[in-house]
Amino acid sequence: MELDSKIYVAGHRGMVGSAILKKLKSSGYENIITRTSSELDLRNQQAVHDFFESEKPDFVFLAAAKVGGIQANNIYRADFLYDNVLIEANIIHAAYLNKVTKLMFLGSSCIYPKMAPQPLKEEYLLTGPLEQTNEPYAIAKIAGIKLCEAYRDQYGCNFISVMPTNLYGYNDNYDLNNSHVLPALIRKFHEAKESGASEVVVWGTGSPMREFLFADDLADACIYLMKHYNERTLVNIGTGEDISIKDLALLIKEVVGFEGELTFDTTKPDGTPRKLMDVSKLHSTGFKHKIELKEGIALAYADFRKKYTSPALQ
Repeated sequence: MELDSKIYVAGHRGMVGSAILKKLKSSGYENIITRTSSELDLRNQQAVHDFFESEKPDFVFLAAAKVGGIQANNIYRADFLYDNVLIEANIIHAAYLNKVTKLMFLGSSCIYPKMAPQPLKEEYLLTGPLEQTNEPYAIAKIAGIKLCEAYRDQYGCNFISVMPTNLYGYNDNYDLNNSHVLPALIRKFHEAKESGASEVVVWGTGSPMREFLFADDLADACIYLMKHYNERTLVNIGTGEDISIKDLALLIKEVVGFEGELTFDTTKPDGTPRKLMDVSKLHSTGFKHKIELKEGIALAYADFRKKYTSPALQ
């Protein structure tokens, strides 16, 4: 991938796509193509075909997807399966037809079996039942991985797949109904601090262990692997380190500067006890993350304050 290569970032407005776009630009890549969903409906096969035929990108980062939290995944099961399968199939097929040099498909750690051993190794894919609430989304992502493998097998396409762990960072989603745990806690602690609340209540016991990767580190890993990784099998992208929800909450409490108490609502579910990626394959390629959790939370909180809080709360 040269600095003048034509690069298409699908999903450039999301947290992942925007991090990749920012990293490409800061690294000197200038020939980058993007389209918003209003400009190009990726579910429309003809529209995607026409776009690839006219633009002829050399490299594609496939970060576009319909995403949501547990609640949205469970309610809109048909939408999450249908939309995501269409997006992936249309882009991957158009990339093949238009002789794209290389494509990277971004999956999600939720594709692994619900009861897979920890840490999660790449070969655990499809070895057991999925988590029921997000099964349609996971199946769509698995289909994307298998499409990349099949187009490589049948047509010799250099299409690779990567699996990010839980992400956070700039342009995150802070909606309390469908955001993930880390951004939700940032918002909870911020609002408690601003309102002078005496406590923040966290769901569950605080004992589950989770792994978190700053989205800018993911972008670095994606560009690194686009240049250096050409194998059929997928690659986990994470830190290889996890933290309990309780310790995560204490860390966010410290960064935000909330002075009150932290309590746990043990009537609420904990979810999976542990979800950690095995990143030995990633590390063997020579890549390791740079941004540690406390620093990343501080960066994310500054971004939250800038974008999501009204002047009255500042």
